[in-house]
Amino acid sequence: MALLELRDVHTYYGAIHALRGISIDVEEGEIVTLIGSNGAGKSTTLRTISGLLRPRQGEIRLRGERIDGRRPHEIVERGVCQSPEGRRVFARMSVQENLEMGAFARRDRTGLAAEYDRVYELFPRLLERREQKAGTLSGGEQQMLAIGRALMAAPRVLLLDEPSMGLAPILVEQIFSIIKTINEQGTTVLLVEQNALMALGIARRGYILQTGEVVLSDVADRLRQNEAVRKAYLGED
Repeated sequence: MALLELRDVHTYYGAIHALRGISIDVEEGEIVTLIGSNGAGKSTTLRTISGLLRPRQGEIRLRGERIDGRRPHEIVERGVCQSPEGRRVFARMSVQENLEMGAFARRDRTGLAAEYDRVYELFPRLLERREQKAGTLSGGEQQMLAIGRALMAAPRVLLLDEPSMGLAPILVEQIFSIIKTINEQGTTVLLVEQNALMALGIARRGYILQTGEVVLSDVADRLRQNEAVRKAYLGED
């Protein structure tokens, strides 16, 4: 049994059929990436898993328990937390207050001190800016904060939506190195990322999405060598 399973999931935006029978498995301890062009359904998949969108058909299971149809905070309580596209930090709150918001659903309050230590160890820049308003941080710092805030929920599965968007190349490398460390510390990661080369460089497996459907899935190494993938998503002629 996979840690996270999607089976024949169909999601709509009104009359628009955004996901057309998505089936995905994420095993415990993996980094799995979803790759595709804009409008392929990548972010919609994460929003559906998170409960922000409800599928009209299909099932989503976490350790065998159905979570589709549950409210977003209930899904967070069960161990799935998302760092959203565009960061969406609480601009008028401090770094520390943003992290506190990430822990709102936790019942084991005794473990919070260790979680803060983990986040500040992963992101020393956040510790330096602990009392600074999140809206005054740089884009890279806000991305670190968005990921750190999600980690405060102690997720079994961390959903990352476009973590490299708008960042300078040196920061992209830093963010991906941290994602790999988070995974090595025991957190399973489902990653949506436009930078397919970077994503496949740290992922174990990947799924290629087109117009709301999975058109190809394989281990990351084979996807990197796939000629069609290289031409369509890795920028090679």
